Amino acid sequence: MTDKIHKGPADTSPSGPGASSTPFEAIKAIPVRHYGRWISAVVVVVALGWLVFAFSQGDVIWGTVGDKLFDPEVLKGLWRTVLISVLSMLLGLVLGVLFAVMRLSKNPVTGGVAWLYIWFFRGTPVYVQLLMWFSLSLIFPVIDLGPIYKENTVELMTPFVVALLGLGLNEGAYMAEIVRAGIQSVDEGQTEASHALGMTSTQTMRRVVLPQAMRVIIPPTGNEFINLLKTSSLVSAVQYVDLLRATSNIGTTAGAIMEMYFVASIWYLALTSVFSVGQYYLERRYARGSLRSLPPTPLQRLRANLNLFRRTEVAR
Repeated sequence: MTDKIHKGPADTSPSGPGASSTPFEAIKAIPVRHYGRWISAVVVVVALGWLVFAFSQGDVIWGTVGDKLFDPEVLKGLWRTVLISVLSMLLGLVLGVLFAVMRLSKNPVTGGVAWLYIWFFRGTPVYVQLLMWFSLSLIFPVIDLGPIYKENTVELMTPFVVALLGLGLNEGAYMAEIVRAGIQSVDEGQTEASHALGMTSTQTMRRVVLPQAMRVIIPPTGNEFINLLKTSSLVSAVQYVDLLRATSNIGTTAGAIMEMYFVASIWYLALTSVFSVGQYYLERRYARGSLRSLPPTPLQRLRANLNLFRRTEVAR
């Protein structure tokens, strides 16, 4: 007759000579104290407080800043700033793609023309270019294209046209280099495979190369647009009534020059902040094909930091 062996739960107590029957204690994790972070935070807060106090004691009528923030003339100038910036960026994008393709062309003539364009507009200040377009009538009093078009240069080169040409052509030179870098980042095997499938060079560029190059092109393009938004303040020199020009006119008339500079700064900060958020999500969208996991959004980062803070409080 066989004995039945009953298997009970495994004995987890230590065995052997000298073993103790005392159970192991759970490990208590103690968060590391980051005193340097708190000290640096206090220093930064004190510095910011001192800066705010210094401005509050200055000879600035802050009530005027609030009153003029939504002045109709200021809002018109704000709209003109956005308009000229967006149109100049669109013109720069078109010219950038065109001259980038020309620069990469095997044709020495088109490549040389593209290099000359980029060399000139990147090598001269935007302010000088605006003044040159504004004074174009000194060289060409009349724009004569034969039976197609004929007009006095003074009437043709309005402040809006001057601002658009000055900013757009300059931006096109920078965008050409950005687009060229993006195109060159795409593996040449993609082009060879497209040609093997019977695609022409134009179809390959439009359907294969440029979509893949957008991941490299988008981030610097967003930075260029934000920079262009601030650079557009130079168009006030050619009589275009943008945000800076509108606020300066009001400041001179009302005797509140510094106050109106603060108004202009507030609106420029608001514009760059809004477009920076748009740039972030646009970059995030085009990064989907190259990253295994997308970077967290600002809201997700905020939630993660709050959860970390709560866990730290509980651990204490």
